[in-house]
Amino acid sequence: MKKLYSLLFLFASTGAVAQTLGALTVEKIMRDPKWIGVSPSNIRWSDDSKKIYFNWNPDKTERDELFYITPNNTKPQKVSITERRDMVPESGKWNKTHTLKIYEDEGDVFLWQANTGKVVQLTHTAGRESNPTFTGDESSVIYTYDNNLYQLKLSKGELTQLTNFVKTTGEKKPAKDNEQARWLKKQQTELFDIIKVEEKDRKLDSTERALFKPSKLKEIAFGDKRLSGAQVSPDGRYITYRLTQPAEGAKAGIVPNYVTSSGYTEDIQNRTKVGAPQATSESFVFDTRRDSVYAIVTKDIPGIKDIPAFYNDYPKELAALKKANADRKVDITGPFWSPDGKYAIVNVDAQDNKDRWLMKLDAATGKLTLLDKQHDDAWIGGPGTGAWFADGSLGWADATHFYYQSEASGYSHLYLADVVGGSKKQLTSGKWEVQTLRLSNDKKTFYFTANIEHPGITQFYRIPVTGGVPVKITGMKGGNEIDLSPNEKWLAIRYSYSNKPWELYVQPNKPGAAAVQVTHSTTAEFNTYAWREPEVISFKNRNGKDIYARVYVPKNPDPAKPAVVFVHGAGYLQNVHYWWSSYFREYMFNNMLVDNGYTVMDIDYTASSGYGRDIRTGIYRHMGGADLTDQVDGVKLLVDKYGVNPKHVGLYGGSYGGFMTLMAMFTQPDVFASGAALRSVTDWAHYNHGYTSNILNEPFTDEKAYRQSSPIYFADGLKGKLLMLHGMVDENVNFQDIVRLSQRLIELHKENWELAPYPVEDHGFVQPSSWTDEYKRIFKLFEETLKEK
Repeated sequence: MKKLYSLLFLFASTGAVAQTLGALTVEKIMRDPKWIGVSPSNIRWSDDSKKIYFNWNPDKTERDELFYITPNNTKPQKVSITERRDMVPESGKWNKTHTLKIYEDEGDVFLWQANTGKVVQLTHTAGRESNPTFTGDESSVIYTYDNNLYQLKLSKGELTQLTNFVKTTGEKKPAKDNEQARWLKKQQTELFDIIKVEEKDRKLDSTERALFKPSKLKEIAFGDKRLSGAQVSPDGRYITYRLTQPAEGAKAGIVPNYVTSSGYTEDIQNRTKVGAPQATSESFVFDTRRDSVYAIVTKDIPGIKDIPAFYNDYPKELAALKKANADRKVDITGPFWSPDGKYAIVNVDAQDNKDRWLMKLDAATGKLTLLDKQHDDAWIGGPGTGAWFADGSLGWADATHFYYQSEASGYSHLYLADVVGGSKKQLTSGKWEVQTLRLSNDKKTFYFTANIEHPGITQFYRIPVTGGVPVKITGMKGGNEIDLSPNEKWLAIRYSYSNKPWELYVQPNKPGAAAVQVTHSTTAEFNTYAWREPEVISFKNRNGKDIYARVYVPKNPDPAKPAVVFVHGAGYLQNVHYWWSSYFREYMFNNMLVDNGYTVMDIDYTASSGYGRDIRTGIYRHMGGADLTDQVDGVKLLVDKYGVNPKHVGLYGGSYGGFMTLMAMFTQPDVFASGAALRSVTDWAHYNHGYTSNILNEPFTDEKAYRQSSPIYFADGLKGKLLMLHGMVDENVNFQDIVRLSQRLIELHKENWELAPYPVEDHGFVQPSSWTDEYKRIFKLFEETLKEK
């Protein structure tokens, strides 16, 4: 019997070992991420607030499946094929009472009745109808078909075409008579009475025909321009639209793809580079009552002729711009009509992104008057603002008050403007950011997420529309992503902590209410390892700014006292926080480094998100400036406070983090002994326009900024060991970038570097084999350069 118990214990132990992760290795942590477990994603409510839908994969199958729960039954259930087929899409427009929803599905327009759940198909055509919305009086539906707007009356089913946009440049006019032809006509009329009679009859016939001829919908020609943004005012009188002239002469790059099914190298057409010609746009109003079309007038916008401040460094160019006295190019979004249709606001962005205006539009004249102006010598940005303002970050609180977000105070906050009186009120304030925003159904309350407690903690709050002290609704420390139910009674919360991946919770929409966990996604194997909760600290950088960092401290430091600095990517991104990182592979690798005796630091350097305007724009015209000295200041802290050996410090990072690694190795060679640069930008003049031009302007207008920000100009400073890793089909940071730097290092006769190319990888690696190879090389680099022999 004793032997039997021993055998049973042996089998039980063997089963437990099979579920144990054990010592971390690169091979283990870089497997297909399903080994961790698949967190719920794409969380959304049904329109009747009875169900929460989400994508999930608890069984680690080939792809995620759709599940649902209810607020009162939180056991996840799979959604059947039939229910999936009949689901009303999340997108669409509600009427004012939230009883009817109009939406487009597979190119047709549908109407959903909330009280009965009935769906009515309004169009059934071979073409594609899109962008349906209600008219101001909600008696009709407006939708777009083949670039034109149509109105369908709900009660009568009467269909009316509202616009007649045409690609042609208008009807061809008959050629004008020359002098000879005009003289002959005059002579004929002078000599012959019959000609006089016939001319008189023709004029009379023409007048009669005009009386009987039905009115023709005005043709609006847009030629080779791109038509977009067509919409109708609530009273149906004004139709606004935008025409965009594509850029001419903009040359796109090519990314060669070497590993193909055909066996031949195939070219991937890629993006243009910063400074390439950009599209320009102009917005128009069509007054249907007067049958006239006119442009929205931008010449009187305050500051439209302002010259960016950086031109002070280029006196010759500045003088030329002053002499030209030209208007800056702008893009207009909107209009956003008040509920009663009396007022319209447009969002105007300067193409150089240094100004954003909210303007009142007089639709009858196309003239604009100022409601609010935001200026930044660097570039307009921050949550809910900038050229790509978030959905819900601006709109009408009532018929005369317009809300929006602005960084005017240094942090993105909520403002309310009186469009009649012109006064403005700041509703939120403090050294924190409003990150998402939603107005309640009754328009009495603002709901928003913000990092009030700590830059690395997000919670859900509410305030009255008139302003007041924010009331916190959620309470779990970490990251809280909120989806408020349509009836505003419940919160679906996607929550995570620094060492716990995202899970779904449900909570009543009440302050202090308990959140109930719905999903349990992590695997038994993942849970057997004691994943560290990194220490979150802050320190003053050399410029006196508070810089936040994660620090991983080993219990048993290696005798060499080595340290590694991880540099997050994207530039404008936050990684020092209390929620599960999007850099989860790097988080696990950092745990592995600590297991091997390294101290690890992860810094939210200057340019990171979550910390307000000054940190966001602190790299303007000098990437690799304050963002890099933050890393150096962090290393000093590691040495002074954590006992790290200053001669045994390395760093690694991808994308912007790869760029930073290169700048560190080239310009701070006495601080960093080695570095691994992944998918790095090596020369900002070869990156894209939308991102780079905001920070560095354009290469031909601000060459100084590009020269002091691009690693390729500093490659001669390399002393330590550099490892570069790059995907060969990278459509974001092209492989050409790293090839150009490699040639530069060759010509500089540098020998202490190597390049690992990955033939099938784009910017974001996909294949576990690539991730594994990449990080085995990185670990080997640190083991060989940061530890004493």
